[in-house]
Amino acid sequence: MKVSSLLCSLAVALSAACSVAVAQQPAATAPAGHAHPPAPPPTNLQVLPKDMTGDQVHEIMHKWEAALGTECSTCHAVDPIHKRPDGRPMLNFADDSKPEKATARLMVKMVEEINTQYIGKIDNSGTPVTCGTCHRGHLDPGPFVPPPDHDHEHPAPPAIPK
Repeated sequence: MKVSSLLCSLAVALSAACSVAVAQQPAATAPAGHAHPPAPPPTNLQVLPKDMTGDQVHEIMHKWEAALGTECSTCHAVDPIHKRPDGRPMLNFADDSKPEKATARLMVKMVEEINTQYIGKIDNSGTPVTCGTCHRGHLDPGPFVPPPDHDHEHPAPPAIPK
């Protein structure tokens, strides 16, 4: 696995850990422009806390969509039987057939581990890592490229007294 892919995976996992902490708070009203009917109780939660409400899971998923620049159908399979009121196919959120869903779960665990085992152990570490830390709104973030004007001439470290 390339280092950039590993770092991006790490960021997604950390984002999930942050989202889990947020999800354990009472569900807030949906943001303006993102109104939806009450979400049904979730099933097949393997990484998120099993006592989360459908609205809490929906809110986390909405944040992950933004951080990854993707849609629900990236990870969730289409339900060939059930249709939405507008005629479009519904998604089967409990279905595990898409490999992207397994990847997302792995990355959620990774983010949680990074935030708890590394970031959380640094005094005054600041904001935890999230999906957006690496992905920045893109499902497959590009590698980091330092700015061309970065000065590589650094002063010598101070001498160590004997």
